[in-house]
Amino acid sequence: MGQKINPVAFRTGIMEDWKSRWYASKKEFAELLVEDKLIRDYIKKQKPKDDDKGRGMNPAISKIVIERTRDEVRVILHSARPGVLIGQSGKRIEELQNRLQELTGRRINLKIEEETRPELIAQLVAENISEQLQRRAGFRRTMKKAIEETMAAGAKGIKIRLAGRLGGAEMARCEKAIEGSIPLSTLRAKIDFGFDEALIAQGHIGVQVWINQGEYDSEGINDGSNAQKSQASKGAKRSYKR
Repeated sequence: MGQKINPVAFRTGIMEDWKSRWYASKKEFAELLVEDKLIRDYIKKQKPKDDDKGRGMNPAISKIVIERTRDEVRVILHSARPGVLIGQSGKRIEELQNRLQELTGRRINLKIEEETRPELIAQLVAENISEQLQRRAGFRRTMKKAIEETMAAGAKGIKIRLAGRLGGAEMARCEKAIEGSIPLSTLRAKIDFGFDEALIAQGHIGVQVWINQGEYDSEGINDGSNAQKSQASKGAKRSYKR
């Protein structure tokens, strides 16, 4: 089962905490669940503009946690680039908060928490690979660089899988690269998973990333802050084609 399911969902409720932390009656549950999905999708689609160059910047949001009380909805954004979200004098975060309040009709309280080690967050690694592929970087070199950076940051293992028309080929295929250990069925192992899509001229390329951050501590917090220096062998990486 561990090989066929999202590793984060596999551990949610056992080793991982829920990303939506609230209670509702049966009548309100479906409505609030859809509202959570709208909030997450809206935040993910926001690309702040650079004032000088006008380019879209990635706020590098790894996780969105939603907590509800009777009076307000608290949205906690885990980001590796909090400055991009906050903006100058907090203008961007205020605009986002106002838009979310108009979208939901509820009082929204936004909170930002910084991710200090983005190389250990699978979602951020997947988005980084996707950005490089969209800039026409070589997929093999991109995978190799991502693996080296993640292992140097202290990960116990990493697996990257790309699927699509890699290198502009006419026929789609899959390529994988693995280094270290990825025990997907071991519940005590901190396996983080991330997915993103790169839109290139030939179509979409799916990017999947698994990162082994070690084992859960007594608190069971999966932020990668207690990851240690990797003890994995530094031999040649294993690559697979299919």
